[in-house]
Amino acid sequence: MELFPLLLLALAFVALIVLPARARKRQQNQTQSALAIGVPVTMAGGVYGTVAGLGDPATIQVEIAPGVVVTYARQAVVQVRQPAVTGPVVDPAVDPGVDDLPGRDDRPGDGPSGKTL
Repeated sequence: MELFPLLLLALAFVALIVLPARARKRQQNQTQSALAIGVPVTMAGGVYGTVAGLGDPATIQVEIAPGVVVTYARQAVVQVRQPAVTGPVVDPAVDPGVDDLPGRDDRPGDGPSGKTL
């Protein structure tokens, strides 16, 4: 009966510390395996970019702006994001199906000429 509290403490340690750590490690391994050139990622500091290179097993090159490539540790990748879906751009001046937006005259302070009174 004296071992019951100690056993309960060990079980709580496993349930609260070890199992969540394993789940985090498994998730990190899945994130690392999803890395490929051209994949959009989010870094630990909140930097968004696209994978530009995977040469070194410990580092990753990320393009954060056109022509700007920085090197990060692979563990800094927090999330692999889905590529942005780019569709056709609809020009409201050409597409008659797009409703006209209200003009400036409906805002308070604008006169009929569009100038602020």
